[in-house]
Amino acid sequence: MEAVRDWGRFNDEVIAEFRANRGVVERFGGLAVVIVHTIGARSGRIREVPLIPVFDDDRMLLFGTAAGAPRDPAWCFNLRSHPRVDVEFGAERFLADVVELPGAEGTRIVGRRAESNPQLAAYITSAAPRAIPVFSINRIDH
Repeated sequence: MEAVRDWGRFNDEVIAEFRANRGVVERFGGLAVVIVHTIGARSGRIREVPLIPVFDDDRMLLFGTAAGAPRDPAWCFNLRSHPRVDVEFGAERFLADVVELPGAEGTRIVGRRAESNPQLAAYITSAAPRAIPVFSINRIDH
């Protein structure tokens, strides 16, 4: 995928495709997508962020790669400030608490995934010395 110049417009297009196709986003080659409704850490405004989750056993995880940027993506700061979120996955929407995994555990999981994912390995290298944060989506059942 070529470099994205306008993330706001790109995210809006992904969200529209996700909702029109009950959670399927063709441009990601069949990978699962979630939309996380974060609350801005500073603004307090709701933000809809499309992300590609990673499944690890029975956990749904989010990696804050920021495509290898030297700084965590904004949604990470939002989740740290407001960890209770709405999540859209497939055709469903649910409430969840999002928990950041401890550094060593997150680093281990990201490193294991990078062994078979060259793009993730490149993100880890370009983000260094920043460690890629990992968040677990913990569904709240009513």
